Amino acid sequence: MHSYRGTTTLVTGASRGLGTAYATELARRGSDLVLVARSAPALDELATRIRAAHDVTVTTRAVDLTDRDQVAALVHDLDPASAPVDLLVNNAGMGPAGPFLDRPFEPHQTAVDLNVSALMALTYGFGTPMAARGSGGIINVASTAAFQPMPYQASYAATKAFVLSFTEAVAEELRGTGVRVMAAHPGGTDTAFFEGTTHTMDRRFVDSPDDVARRTLDDFARGRSASYPGQRLNQVASWLPRILPRTATTRITGKLNRTLGLDAARALTA
Repeated sequence: MHSYRGTTTLVTGASRGLGTAYATELARRGSDLVLVARSAPALDELATRIRAAHDVTVTTRAVDLTDRDQVAALVHDLDPASAPVDLLVNNAGMGPAGPFLDRPFEPHQTAVDLNVSALMALTYGFGTPMAARGSGGIINVASTAAFQPMPYQASYAATKAFVLSFTEAVAEELRGTGVRVMAAHPGGTDTAFFEGTTHTMDRRFVDSPDDVARRTLDDFARGRSASYPGQRLNQVASWLPRILPRTATTRITGKLNRTLGLDAARALTA
């Protein structure tokens, strides 16, 4: 079993939702933290709460992960020689909802920049010194959306498919090196994922961020290469796209998302 106590974990997207849950659970398990997100006030507030509740060191870095220069600066500033990151949790992510051509293009590009480019850069930036010293770990938060095309969440599902493929490949490359890489595939989670849109999630089919964080970290501690930290149905649903023809899978998913109202989702205007 992997022990988090006495290690340092960097968590992206830590200012709210699942990122906050990961940070809090890691602190409970004794890990020092580097918390990364865009909002400095939100990070500072979270850091204060964690320090008051747990005997761990917490540092914060306000970084826009869609800005490649800021991502590079984050990697450069965290010197692996003096303050190595033992575990990287690539949690930050976003995804537009609604018909692809009916939504402005910018959110789709932002999803690629955040979910793909930043995750890949951080995996490289922090994974390289981990491999050099022969120890460390990376958890890339993908999604059950990674396993099939998803009409009305087209760009989001595509980015998570990248995360799935990329993580599995890097995990195999690093097998036996002392560096472990795991993909986490939560399903619907009770966060502000659809904030800023007209869509809301049905709470009957979502998991709590605290449960998702706890189960993800339990799975990594057990040495698993993939985690399905939610309702059992999420993992079962991920098997079907591996059996059904791609066209059938896409049509079924499109019908499901229409039933959920995602075909009518749109961004809220100020």
